[in-house]
Amino acid sequence: MSAIPTEQITGLILAGGRGSRMGGVDKGLQNHLGLPLAMQALLRLQPQVGALMINANRNLAAYESMGVPVWPDALADYPGPLAGFLAGLERCETPYLVTVPCDTPNFPVDLVERLAAALVAEDAEIAMAATREDGQLQVQPVFCLMATTLLESLVAFTQGGQRKIDRWTGQHRCATVVFDDADAFFNANTLDELQRLQPR
Repeated sequence: MSAIPTEQITGLILAGGRGSRMGGVDKGLQNHLGLPLAMQALLRLQPQVGALMINANRNLAAYESMGVPVWPDALADYPGPLAGFLAGLERCETPYLVTVPCDTPNFPVDLVERLAAALVAEDAEIAMAATREDGQLQVQPVFCLMATTLLESLVAFTQGGQRKIDRWTGQHRCATVVFDDADAFFNANTLDELQRLQPR
């Protein structure tokens, strides 16, 4: 049994970026193993959460066809993942929200369970994934489980013109969960990297 019941967690796929390193294409709609990247993320997250949403700013009909609610950024001009967090928190009807980016299709199947366990064990408000790369701890802040009570804090933070995830999370009690498989967090920022995700 998970530390937090699955039905108390809503999953949010972050697909609201500009895709600038991919030539401006809508990253979440790029094909990976016969399905759009965002759909791959959705299918992988679905068993781990109670409800699902997508944060997207373009091609909304294409995302809506994936069968879950789609919400654009609450802030203008593609300000980054925190705008997606904000859109998710504003719409979330469960006590917890977990976010995953659309461009990392192989994230762990026990991601949410492990984040939830750490959140409860450490009495934290936010739990984030991390990996070890070359002996260094690399936090993966877009793989983030948070209490929806943080909405007010994030509204105030973004209204103050702030955009950096770590500066916001640093204001709260955070748990970090280290995953051994760094490859699971490999993300396709460019078309070349997307090619590297395809099976050989």
